[in-house]
Amino acid sequence: MMDTGYTVEWQGKTYQVRHGDAFDRGSADNYYGRPPRPHKGGVGGDSGERVAVLTEQETADYLAGYAYNEAMGDKKNYG
Repeated sequence: MMDTGYTVEWQGKTYQVRHGDAFDRGSADNYYGRPPRPHKGGVGGDSGERVAVLTEQETADYLAGYAYNEAMGDKKNYG
């Protein structure tokens, strides 16, 4: 199965989001209540191994994903 991803419009920029990319991992970390620690990959499928050394653009994408999910208020309910 090929992950075609989805599009997110956030703060004047369009993100083509795929499972495991920096934006996706930022939004997932926020969803699960984890602190921001920029990375990508490491979540199975075609995401590849976890990578913690990112380019400047990937770091910006991660932080945008984190901020996007915070603004949307989508949080895991552990209760």
